[in-house]
Amino acid sequence: MIIKDAPIVLETKGMTKRFPGVLANDRVDLKLHKGEILALLGENGAGKSTLMNMIYGLYHPDEGEIWIKGEQVQLNGPGDAIARGVGMVHQHFQLVPVMTVAENVMLGAEITRGVHLDQRTAVAKVRELSKQYGLEVDPTAVIEDLPVGTQQRVEIIKALYRNADILILDEPTAVLTPQEAHELFRIMNDLTEQGVSIIFITHKLKEVLAVADRVGVLRGGKYVGTADPKTATESSLAELMVGREVILQVDKSKAHPGEPVLKVTGLEVKDDRDQVAVKGLNLEVRAGEILGVAGVQGNGQREFVEALTGLRPVIGGTAVIAGQDITHAPPRTITELGVAHIPEDREKHGLVKSYTLADNLVLNRYYQKPYARGIILNQQRIDEDGKALIKKYDVRTPSVYTPASSLSGGNKQKVIVAREFSRETKLLIANQPTRGIDVGSIEFIHNQIVAQRDEGVAVLLVSAELDEVLGLADRVAVMFDGRIVKTLPIAEATRERVGLLMAGSEA
Repeated sequence: MIIKDAPIVLETKGMTKRFPGVLANDRVDLKLHKGEILALLGENGAGKSTLMNMIYGLYHPDEGEIWIKGEQVQLNGPGDAIARGVGMVHQHFQLVPVMTVAENVMLGAEITRGVHLDQRTAVAKVRELSKQYGLEVDPTAVIEDLPVGTQQRVEIIKALYRNADILILDEPTAVLTPQEAHELFRIMNDLTEQGVSIIFITHKLKEVLAVADRVGVLRGGKYVGTADPKTATESSLAELMVGREVILQVDKSKAHPGEPVLKVTGLEVKDDRDQVAVKGLNLEVRAGEILGVAGVQGNGQREFVEALTGLRPVIGGTAVIAGQDITHAPPRTITELGVAHIPEDREKHGLVKSYTLADNLVLNRYYQKPYARGIILNQQRIDEDGKALIKKYDVRTPSVYTPASSLSGGNKQKVIVAREFSRETKLLIANQPTRGIDVGSIEFIHNQIVAQRDEGVAVLLVSAELDEVLGLADRVAVMFDGRIVKTLPIAEATRERVGLLMAGSEA
């Protein structure tokens, strides 16, 4: 906990940053005290990452000052920030998969004996840091063999190895299981007890209330207020973030399921390491219902969805959509059957980042009328429809001609949702549809998913967020070790029962 009158270790004064057509930060004043966890909230595009990137030396402010430990500083790159004790753990880890933990930790700060790397000293120091801060990591383990939660510990050790006592954690729980997130909070508290100060960027309001000492909120590039997690609620924080009341509970009527649209029988799929990840899976989704798949990440969900959408080969069993066998069909055939897909990895499978938003919005039908005649694209129609969708789905962007790479995560997700929901659909496959996005965008996407169901679309929702599954689903299928171990009507799907099934225990 923050000690009253604890010294300020980091302060920004009037920080302003502009990009073409966007004022990302508008005179932001921020203070971080020694030994505190400051949660920084804001919608996607509110300016959180831009501000952190300036504090870490990746961007240079157009106006404003940065003060570290009482001294005004000029940061010309991350090296300057690191030298002053600032470390940053990015949402997408900066690790070399084929190297060991110790090799990754010392990369860029190598210890040598003559012309040789002194890996023995690096291994010993990693062990020492692991013990000191309760970060259990084997220094000799190869990164690609480690679970995501352990890889994140390696990123934290990397910062501590460089003597960081100000730590920026950017969406650190976005890819963690609930158990891994809980363990991260323990580590964060251990770090602050030893004098480390933490800025914690997240969209998950429950996490903020559980771990933060103080909450700062950015909206539209401005710092709009500070909240006390002891007295704040999820609703009050959401309203401060978005500037209006946000309905955190999904409002939906009772489902009226029709005929089965998706039938999966005995499906078997291998993962990237050639191991069987989906093992004889059986599942059925009917028109006008949402079937939620709950499970701890890494139990075959990704491979299952990629097999259904033609992105991964099937080695056994069958998948039938609207009466047509698509077991070995390519993605375009599946799309043309009326399947919409919100992919787990929006960067890899959802967008072509160098393309404009208009072009991304027609990726799955650019070759069809009215967008093409033969090999000639009707760019005017593509741009016009793109503008209409951007307005309808509230995508925050300067223009339809903006490349997708320049958007925040939540706005990228809205582009994908706009594209997938703006055509005739029989089956919607939504894999982690709200990962890493803010409460306002979550509310919007949830409402759009329910609207699809109410129009008679069959919805397969796959999410590592149990609250999301329980809030949206009409039936819950629990996935464990590559199989559906139980399917429950929503009335019987209590948090406790589903949690036991997710852990492999019969409930």
